Amino acid sequence: MKGYQITFFTVQDRRHGHKQIGDWLLDLAKSMQLQGATLIGAQTGVGGRHRLHSAHFLELADQPLEVTMIVSEEESVRLFERLNAEPNLELFYAKTPVEFGSIGRAEQ
Repeated sequence: MKGYQITFFTVQDRRHGHKQIGDWLLDLAKSMQLQGATLIGAQTGVGGRHRLHSAHFLELADQPLEVTMIVSEEESVRLFERLNAEPNLELFYAKTPVEFGSIGRAEQ
């Protein structure tokens, strides 16, 4: 299939409503029945305001996070309609065309 890899970049302590934004995005992907989503924690990153973000030994609040989703064209349209309708949401993302699929079958 053809579609998109959409990666959202944020940090551990950012919230949307009462949830950490990474968890909120995973819940959104699940509720929208998207192809899949993965939350990845990074060690260090530089944000859009040229500020260094880092996971410290005792404090993970500033740890950089990526939420990556693989979606079809139709899912991409629905996802961005939903995100754009969300009040007070500010996210940076990268959207890249991809080909995706599965090989073989997992045993039940």
